[in-house]
Order: sequence, then structure tokens, then C-alpha cells
Amino acid sequence: MAVQISRELKRLVPQLRYEPTAKRLRARLGDELILDSHRAIVVWEPGRHLPVHAVPEDDVVARLEPAAPGEGRANHTADGELLTVRAGAHTAAGQAFRLSDPDLSGYIVLETDAFDWFEEDELVVGHPRDPFARIDIRATSRRVRVLLDGAVLAATTRSVILFEGQLPPRTYIPREDVNWGLLQPVELVTVCPYKGHAHYWTAPGLGDGRPVAWSYGPEFPEMAQIHGLVAFFDERTDVEVDGRIPARPATAWT
Repeated sequence: MAVQISRELKRLVPQLRYEPTAKRLRARLGDELILDSHRAIVVWEPGRHLPVHAVPEDDVVARLEPAAPGEGRANHTADGELLTVRAGAHTAAGQAFRLSDPDLSGYIVLETDAFDWFEEDELVVGHPRDPFARIDIRATSRRVRVLLDGAVLAATTRSVILFEGQLPPRTYIPREDVNWGLLQPVELVTVCPYKGHAHYWTAPGLGDGRPVAWSYGPEFPEMAQIHGLVAFFDERTDVEVDGRIPARPATAWT
């Protein structure tokens, strides 16, 4: 019987999942090195879609001690012990986690945002990259309009579409084809380990007030096709392609 791979991956989401990585992994807390590992793994805790790094405890050169009550994340979904990391004059309270799963015995999960991470000699932006995900970007001449409450936020025949794993395809539109009179920048900034830092716009008086569009800067050369272009949430706007408006997808951004 044939197997659809994406369905099998979704079936595994409730479980603790991991995958070894061949990359040398290092992390710093302030100016202090806290780990240096050639045995790192990428870990997804049960129910989680974003991965974190974990390394054998022997590769952690910082001091690890049990976290005090109320310190750090209380929402780990795997079984284990919450830990505090101390290195020199720096402390990351409750920012590490000793996994109790027998297959990952001795591995320490460390929170992405608490440390500066390096794969080989390059700084890592955001959470670890998913080894099972990839991005394809393709130029298209399809007629695209972005609508919200009947107003046209953008219209173009020269967009590029970004295909990323199981996420909805995202249409990136040249700035010249965006109706800037309907948009207003907001201070929200998010980070993606594949594309860099995103800046956002709302459409005042339209929709529900949440951001409707974003754009990435030139942080990652491999993402040059979308640098400066504007994408709209398919979950919050109606993205018409060649006269057809598909149903809005249901995702974490709905």
C-alpha cells in the first residue's frame, strides 16, 4: 500500500522525535562558550513543530544545576528535568532540559533564544533548520490580486511563489505592485532561520487589525529572490490567482 509521506510525518507529531546532525554545534552565553559538540541532534518535543538543539551532557562545558521553582519554561512536553546554565558571570535560569527518554539518555536540550548558536563557524538565526524541510522559489506570470474586505491591497503578474514544506505556498509581490495607501507598518519583527527577520504591515480599517503582510531583508543570499518583496497572509486576506480565490488555509497564523 502506498504511503503519503506528509501524512506519516503528521502522525509522528505526538511523539518525541529526533534526528542526528553532522554539523559541529557550538553555543555561547554572553562571552562564554557553553558547549562544543560533534554529536548534536535536532529534537522535536511531543506536539511541537519547531525543533530545538540537544547535545550530550559531556559536550556541555558550562555548569548545569537543577532550576529553582518557577524558573525557565514550564511547558516542555517531553519528560525530563529543568536545568539552569551557569558560565562565568552569566546565568540562564531554567533554559536547559535533561531528557529522561531512554533512547536520548544523557542529552541536554537548550533553549534557542537563550544562547548564541553556531553551526560550524556560522551564526544560526532562529531555531534549528528542519532537515526534512526545503524551500523552492519560482517566478510566475499568473495574475495575482490580494483582496481584503473588497479592497485591492496588491495586484501583479510578476510575483514569485515560495514553497516551504507543508506550509501554504506564499506569493511574494514587487513593492511597486502593492497599494501602500492601504497599509501601515507596525513594530512587529519575527525571525525565520531560513529567511531572516521579517517586518510587518497592517491594513487600518480592514480585516481584524492583525498584520496582513510582511517582507524580508537581504540577510541570507540564498533568499535573494524574495528580498524586499511583500507577502500577504493567505489566512487573513483573499489571494486571488488567475481569477480564482481559494479557501483560506487553516494554520497557526489563521
